[in-house]
Amino acid sequence: MTETATAPLTGKALLAKVKELSNLPRRERAKQCGYYTVTKNNQVRVNLTDFYDALLSARGIPLSPEAPKDGRGREPTYRVSVHQNGQIVIGATYTKAMGLKHGDEFEIKLGYKHIHLIQVDSDKKELQSDVDIDEEEDEIEEEE
Repeated sequence: MTETATAPLTGKALLAKVKELSNLPRRERAKQCGYYTVTKNNQVRVNLTDFYDALLSARGIPLSPEAPKDGRGREPTYRVSVHQNGQIVIGATYTKAMGLKHGDEFEIKLGYKHIHLIQVDSDKKELQSDVDIDEEEDEIEEEE
């Protein structure tokens, strides 16, 4: 059998070795690339998670970026808390992800232990304002 690597392979060397060992099972491939540990009882444990992370990184897909793209802010967690003043702030990251713009309106529906935010369509808003204008004109005509 082939000799296992002493230090885990990374980058192009890892990709080349994985391609070379494509006929072996995935655990054996990970072991041959150096992604294993030996326990106190001399049992070999294969670290598949580290192996997959290294493979993704070698292919240019980092799983845990060290810093955000622009170096500012935090990563979205999809969790918020109520502030001291009673407000809940969603944050710009979420509004950008949803494609929301300044002035977009929402209808708030309260449920038992949940809140629904329903975006008001701009078409419906325009329709509603047209109806309001027509009603105002009718009221003016009735008064005359």
